[in-house]
Amino acid sequence: MARNKHAVIRYKVLDRCFRNPGRRYFIQDLIDECNKVLLEIDPDSKGISRRQIFEDIAFMESSEGYSIELHKHRESKRVYYRYVDISFSIDNSPLNEVEINQLRNAMTILAQFKGMPQFEYVHEILAKLNQGIALKQEEDVIIDFDNNLYLKGIELLGELHNAILYKKVLCVSYQPFENDAPYDVMIHPYYLKQYNNRWFLFGYNPDEGFYNWNLALDRIVSITETDGKYHPNTEIDWFEYFDEMIGVTKPVGATTEPVVLHLNGRAGKYVINKPIHGSQHDKWLAPDLLEVKLDLVINFEFKRLILSYGKDVEVISPEWLKEETMGNLKAALDQYQPVAKTEGA
Repeated sequence: MARNKHAVIRYKVLDRCFRNPGRRYFIQDLIDECNKVLLEIDPDSKGISRRQIFEDIAFMESSEGYSIELHKHRESKRVYYRYVDISFSIDNSPLNEVEINQLRNAMTILAQFKGMPQFEYVHEILAKLNQGIALKQEEDVIIDFDNNLYLKGIELLGELHNAILYKKVLCVSYQPFENDAPYDVMIHPYYLKQYNNRWFLFGYNPDEGFYNWNLALDRIVSITETDGKYHPNTEIDWFEYFDEMIGVTKPVGATTEPVVLHLNGRAGKYVINKPIHGSQHDKWLAPDLLEVKLDLVINFEFKRLILSYGKDVEVISPEWLKEETMGNLKAALDQYQPVAKTEGA
């Protein structure tokens, strides 16, 4: 039987009726009780049918449902319904097989996020579910998320998550790619963000006075919790912050700028299906030429994205971005030019 969005509500109403010893609920009474609750939730509800109530009762009696024991008392030509044990309730009953399988499917998906904070319990619960319903421990994975389990720094996620949750000031030993040795950074952690299979910590850096200071987790050498007074975030709405750009890098003082790109052939079709940014507006100028208009912060990640389209993209505006892109492409091409032989070599 299909279980629509109101099914659980109906089951709870029926459960309440079945365990009420002070009233006899005949089929029409059960229909009326269900309709009364459904109308409170959805004024446009057209009510439920007699057939639906019988199907609901059958489901609740089944092993796939709640295995309820229902006494059907005949009174003249009518029948009223009541639990054999009126102390029983579906709210106190164990999960049924359908619910266990639904929960198990959800847990299987969550189990893929190994290394993520607060997900360590998932594997233990899955084992208990498997044991409880006698299912095999290993099953074929039918959905897979982009998740690099071997990413350096991923083991820090739990510690940083808790530092944000419990408002702890951290001293982070940090070593950027361009540095030969690590240095210490004081940070009041606010937010964790994943981009391009890397994780970044955002927070307040009191030495620099920035609330959006970010550290790549794979460049963190060590973390030490301090006794400093935590400075709460009162400056940044993180949803809006990331909504106006691609990636995680925001140049100091940068604001959104209008950008126009022309994409050729398959690149245009790809961008139609997977927009570059939420601000994207596009139109076909020709069967194989798509014009894309964006309004976003032009940062390192966006520039790299443009270069990734190679010959299939042309920057139309702004002019400075066009010139910079041309310079980058020329520099890349120069690397493939043969080196002139020196005289006498």
